[in-house]
Amino acid sequence: MKSWKKLLAVSVACSSLFFAHADAAYQLNEEVANPPAALQMATQIGVLKYENPEMQSRADKDAIVVLSFGTTFKDQRTKSIDATAQAIQAAHPNAKVFTAFTSHIVIKHIAENEGSCDYMTPEETLKHLMREGYTRVALVSLDVIPGMEYKYDVALFHEYKTQFKKMSLGTPLMYWQGQEEQPDDVMQVMQSLHLPAYKKGTAILLMAHGTPDPSNAYYSVMQEKLRRMKRDDVHIYTVEGWPRLEDWAGKMKMHKVEKIILMPLMMVAGDHANNDMAGDEEDSHKVILEKMGFKVEAKLQGLGESKRIRDIFVERANEAWEALVN
Repeated sequence: MKSWKKLLAVSVACSSLFFAHADAAYQLNEEVANPPAALQMATQIGVLKYENPEMQSRADKDAIVVLSFGTTFKDQRTKSIDATAQAIQAAHPNAKVFTAFTSHIVIKHIAENEGSCDYMTPEETLKHLMREGYTRVALVSLDVIPGMEYKYDVALFHEYKTQFKKMSLGTPLMYWQGQEEQPDDVMQVMQSLHLPAYKKGTAILLMAHGTPDPSNAYYSVMQEKLRRMKRDDVHIYTVEGWPRLEDWAGKMKMHKVEKIILMPLMMVAGDHANNDMAGDEEDSHKVILEKMGFKVEAKLQGLGESKRIRDIFVERANEAWEALVN
């Protein structure tokens, strides 16, 4: 037993609580007698699953729901979100794959700007599956980290899990950090990014979204993984979290960086990438850095455009599927 687990065991000795690894998730030890609902929920991490004892006699009819924030950029929906959903469908030909957008505003704007919208909210999608007689549903997240958007996914799981025979929820792109026997999702993703090597004097700034949720700390973990990869020329900043662009810009000057490559660390190269990062307005990151004297090149490619990243999302979908059918 590792040292942190020993500390955990001591801190909760009164309830005899500790975790056991199983199916990309953790679970209460079987010796914990009659754990209260709050304790059970608190210890549900990793892939989540639920079996409804009242519906076990119903026939299996399987669906996979791909949950994405969505984007109003049509080409990005095709190249990133739709391409990932298609890869998941190819890996699971015996299940019907549906894509739902968690951003109700994005759905509204698509309908207004394009005349119609083929994407439903997660709530609408799950109610549709109930009407169509689906009994087993795997929820798959296209979120990058387990932030506020992923908490929406978790809330959906708990709200609708009793409406189906069985439901599971997979983890986002990066969840595990290599603790105990778990994989190192963060390192896997950092090694899968297309990060060309540039000559001295050039740095790469990866723009992430950021979140007020404590999961914003994942960006520091990503930075540490990049350091271990000896990519001290690559730095992560956020639009709405920490670190910010200004936290790195001054350091670039100190290290005599002359050119900066801007790249989005987001599922799609949508509004934030095209406008906040690479736009021509005075407050865009590209213009701010140019005014500081840097040469700036912006690369507008979302994570979902990379086959390497899509393959990882398929792995996450496979984990949710395994929890659903086993």
